[in-house]
Amino acid sequence: MSKIPCKILIVDDEEDILVAGRLLLKQHFATVLTTSDPYHIPGMLQEHGFDVVLLDMNYSTGATSSKEGFHWLRQIITLSPKTTVILMTAYGDIELAVKALKEGASDFVLKPWQNDKLVAILKTACHNKTGTGQRSSEAAVKQSTTFHYDGFIGVSPAMQRVYQTIDKVAATDANVLILGENGTGKEVAARALHRKSKRAEQVFEKVDLGAVSETLFESELFGHAKGAFTDAKEDRAGRFEAATGGTLFLDEIGNLSPALQAKLLTALQSRQVIRLGTNKPRPIDIRLICATNMPLYNMVREGGFRQDLLYRINTVEIHLPPLRERREDIALLAKHFLEVYSQKYDRSDLHMNASTWQRLKEYHWPGNIRELDHAMERAVILCDGDELHPDDFYLAPNEPSQVQQPAQASINETDHTLESLEKLMVQKALVKHAGNITHAAKELGITRTALYRRIEKHGL
Repeated sequence: MSKIPCKILIVDDEEDILVAGRLLLKQHFATVLTTSDPYHIPGMLQEHGFDVVLLDMNYSTGATSSKEGFHWLRQIITLSPKTTVILMTAYGDIELAVKALKEGASDFVLKPWQNDKLVAILKTACHNKTGTGQRSSEAAVKQSTTFHYDGFIGVSPAMQRVYQTIDKVAATDANVLILGENGTGKEVAARALHRKSKRAEQVFEKVDLGAVSETLFESELFGHAKGAFTDAKEDRAGRFEAATGGTLFLDEIGNLSPALQAKLLTALQSRQVIRLGTNKPRPIDIRLICATNMPLYNMVREGGFRQDLLYRINTVEIHLPPLRERREDIALLAKHFLEVYSQKYDRSDLHMNASTWQRLKEYHWPGNIRELDHAMERAVILCDGDELHPDDFYLAPNEPSQVQQPAQASINETDHTLESLEKLMVQKALVKHAGNITHAAKELGITRTALYRRIEKHGL
């Protein structure tokens, strides 16, 4: 395997860290040097001209303030502006690490690190080693290497809490319930739990319960015997059996009817299933992860969801924050999607101006990361020139009040035209369904194409 022509310096006061880092990284990079004394940094930078410095945050015995890390970060940026600095930190230093990103660090890794993740971050840093020196806090966030956590991108405190929970829970077989709005990454969290678990080498079986009809539920999840019903031409294992040894991910569990909830609960309590058309119990060995965007606790109070089933599936809960509650991550995600779609559609010259960055950061993103993903792809496809402007993005009005109050006022006073009424109805439908074109069109009784025409017509 050819090594990447990149010079890396590891600075840490723990000899074990230095040895482990050197042994790992020298397999992938041409030059890997280490030092336990940060005061050697200036001389080593001058002698070797490192592309990347992997820098610990604390050096004095018992130190936890990270003041030393910030001092040496500033020294490296001053002495060698083109050197990329990646910080090493523990969970307790997450907020300080985020501050360091704003002061010019490119990324940070959590100790103890995961080998493949550390190598991936350093490869990215080496491929983008044309540094720009110390940057403003805004530019640092926009231009830095994004922080990846097993499929997630984000440095916000809200996401750090999610990462910590996943790390703590993954190694167990505890049932996990993932709650969050549409587009927040519930399946990403489920897959991260699986990859970090003892079952990582086994199957990850996903079932979208919202797409399974009531009549096919038992056959789909528990399996069936040949002849159990008209189309049962052969014996077939269900999803529970297929997932044995691995992880079963039941998405949209809030959509189950009370009757199906009872059948699911029976299987979970007995840890066995019975295929349709047989009476033979079959043992199952699964790690169960469920997810929903529905308010299960409200549903329990109203009788729409079984309390005993909720207790069975939520040994641990993970709440994924909506994008509006992790605004620190919007620029990182937007940059990631811009890179993905610029490459996909051969638009490598594309960039966003300052007003566009600001518009994306201020928008409330009702569809969360999925909406940002789709908005960026659409903008890359449709934009003219090499600069993305705010009007290249279709974004619904930020708050319902901004749409409804002015429009309602005009109707109550003098504006009773069909044009104004049509515009108001379209606005209300879009706000109600958080910009979802399919759902808004269905409520209005028109096709998606017709709704798009009205959106363009009214300049929404």
